[in-house]
Amino acid sequence: MDTFFVLTVSMIIFLMQCGFAFLEAGAVRSKNTTNILLKNLLDSSVAGLSYYALGYAFAFGKGGGFIGGSGFFGSFDEDELSKWFFQMVFAATAATIVSGGVAERCEFIAYLTYSIVLTAFCYPVVTRWAWHSNGWLVDGSVIEGVAYQDFAGSGVVHVCGGVAALCGAVLLGPRIGRFNSSGKPVPIAGHSVPLAALGGFILMFGFFAFNGGSQFTISNPGDGVAVARAIVNTIISGSASGVTTILIHRAFTSTKRNCLQYSTWSLLSTINGILAGMVAICAGANVMQMWGALCTGIVAAFIYYFTAALVSKLRIDDPLDAVAVHGAAGTWGLIAAPLFDMNGILMTGSKESGQVLAMNLIGWLAIVAWTAVICATMFGILKALKTFRVSEDIELKGLDIPKHGEPAYPSEAWGDGWGEFLQASHEGLGIQRQSKLESAPVSVQERI
Repeated sequence: MDTFFVLTVSMIIFLMQCGFAFLEAGAVRSKNTTNILLKNLLDSSVAGLSYYALGYAFAFGKGGGFIGGSGFFGSFDEDELSKWFFQMVFAATAATIVSGGVAERCEFIAYLTYSIVLTAFCYPVVTRWAWHSNGWLVDGSVIEGVAYQDFAGSGVVHVCGGVAALCGAVLLGPRIGRFNSSGKPVPIAGHSVPLAALGGFILMFGFFAFNGGSQFTISNPGDGVAVARAIVNTIISGSASGVTTILIHRAFTSTKRNCLQYSTWSLLSTINGILAGMVAICAGANVMQMWGALCTGIVAAFIYYFTAALVSKLRIDDPLDAVAVHGAAGTWGLIAAPLFDMNGILMTGSKESGQVLAMNLIGWLAIVAWTAVICATMFGILKALKTFRVSEDIELKGLDIPKHGEPAYPSEAWGDGWGEFLQASHEGLGIQRQSKLESAPVSVQERI
């Protein structure tokens, strides 16, 4: 029964790759759609091979509290197969977070490199620290008798992925045109709001399995209640964060049209807000009452929204707000877990709950430092070798045709004489294509 439960939730979590793919595809320009879809597709394949060869052994093999040393290339007991699959899809999730932060200008070989390093080494070692019984964050050796609290990975998965995305975005630099000459951000709109919305819905669905499935068993007394509590708290936190985010956006953002200022209700900000709330609740989803999840989600909305604004202010180009949604909201989740725990700081004020918070902050610092050192080194080497970023010419034309030869929207689909024009752009007239589109009739722009 436990094996069936773990495999079922793992397959649902695997579907989150589809959610990431749609969300990211909708949020980038049409000329980069094939590229971003292929990267999300390969995340699962690369994670599968890397975790089979090295990752699982480093995370759950026999060894000390820092890293495991057995079980390479699947040499572990068969009764661990369901556990391997569950942990592999978590590793794939951590890697996929990074693709959003470096979208539309990252070389494909660089993508393959960071995906392998993250899923084979960087993320598994963090997993060892926090989720293996011998891990130094949970064995009580740092603060006697106190364990790091992170039920479903606010820190292990999301802070790790968010820090990796931040390192990549900083070293890669912003997309051409993302900031003007004075440093002010210039919006670069994605090409499909429906695709982004569909991806958001799939990710929300996947989070129920992501958090509920982290109980890992269903046959023991109390398992059913724990799983149900985790799922219910996930929707409460996500809902609170989504509603709060859209209200914040309404209050702080306005659009100028015809010399008048209009406040707006943003779909894409709301999607990210919901996801931030679900990320934040990961750490304590199984130990909070519903009011605690509500508070966690409300605070997560503010943290997400203003972190995204700060990242933009610092001239860091993060197309999918991966740093804010995963890194910042995950950090808040590690604080919220001991704060709103049913036996936590606000409920009991005990010394032990304060020590758990201290342990979580130690764990957060370790995860950030470990991930930053590895990713900054890796991305720095790729940059020095000039294999990190595509050329300016290819970035302007889009990655789909030069890199893959497979445009997401074939020229034959346009009709009305535009097929010949788009075919010419495929042959190297991408810049001219942009200028022609800007002067084209509105109806044609809308169709494209």
